[in-house]
Amino acid sequence: MLITIDDYRRAARRSLPRFVYEFIDGGAEYETCLRANRADFERIRLTPRVLRDVAQVDTSVEVFGSSWRAPFALAPTGLNGIVRPGGDAMLAAAAADSGVPFVLSTASNQRAEEVRAQARGGEQWLQLYVMRDRGLAEQLLRRARGAGYRVLVLTADVPVGGHRWRDARNGFKIPFRITPRLAWDVARRPGWALRMLKGGAPRFVNLAEHPADALPAEVQASLLARSMDRSLVWESLRWLRGLWDGPLVLKGVLHAEDAALAVRHGVDGVIVSNHGGRQLDAAPSAIAALPAIAERVGGRIPVFLDSGVRSGADIVRAQVLGAHAVFVGRPALYGLACGGREGVQDVLRLLAQDYERNLVLLGLDSAGNVGKAQAARAHQDGVSAPSPAAAGSPTPA
Repeated sequence: MLITIDDYRRAARRSLPRFVYEFIDGGAEYETCLRANRADFERIRLTPRVLRDVAQVDTSVEVFGSSWRAPFALAPTGLNGIVRPGGDAMLAAAAADSGVPFVLSTASNQRAEEVRAQARGGEQWLQLYVMRDRGLAEQLLRRARGAGYRVLVLTADVPVGGHRWRDARNGFKIPFRITPRLAWDVARRPGWALRMLKGGAPRFVNLAEHPADALPAEVQASLLARSMDRSLVWESLRWLRGLWDGPLVLKGVLHAEDAALAVRHGVDGVIVSNHGGRQLDAAPSAIAALPAIAERVGGRIPVFLDSGVRSGADIVRAQVLGAHAVFVGRPALYGLACGGREGVQDVLRLLAQDYERNLVLLGLDSAGNVGKAQAARAHQDGVSAPSPAAAGSPTPA
């Protein structure tokens, strides 16, 4: 019986070849950042209040003039077609069914127009990686705007890809190179192999201007390695604003001063994120970085969070510490691996029910009251949350 995100994680591990599972589940280098994302969440305690009227609970939140059924959405994840062919559209459709947005990655295996059409409604956002050839970004934004994508998410924490040792040891490359080890790995997962045989090997297709166009090999390699335009700076946001007239969200913020700069440069929202522990292994957890960023922003723009969210309690913890809403990545991929669109729907339903249950147990009647409730305070050994080390300063032993 699958009743927790960990259950779905174990089931995904049983259904996927090792090299695929470790691609979605792994982090950078020693994976200390990956582990900190969970450890710091779990150290935060929530204090309930009793004898409160929670007969009716409103879990919805408003974001950029749109109503979400619950304060979470699907984070951008690349190469979803390796988990299940057509995975991008399945994720988008499941999010639409659940009343929350889906963020399509630049590194998707389906085109923005195709995903939007197959979702049949709902709200889709676009995540952008800026490659060295900025013309690729320009045509993608033009197409996405025309297709009806509402919000642009600029990922800023990938000037170079993190060193993911698991992927390196597994020889993870696109296109796949068949080795005896890989063949044995695939043979042990016949269900996955059959789906891939029918659906075809995943390709990066979203940056090609026309469906029939093939991306140059160096662009595909850069997408897989997350090798982006290292000359992108704060002033570059002016260039983006000339291409995109909708809300612009900056993803990958961990320093309070960067959040302040985002406000100063007219960004409409920030996502506190360490890329799920897949970039700088020495980075703080996202939840530890959140309070200082929320305080610095001071409510001028919405602050979101991703990296490490696994339960309804985690969503409440993030809200208490200043997040307006959160984004989830790996949990949705576990659901995709287990059951396609229905598997993702099940995971989102689990999170929504768990979130509402936690509100009731805390004595809160709405998502909007979480951050305001003085009684629902997070604490860890007498402080509000795990505190990240200051930039350039070691944490005392």
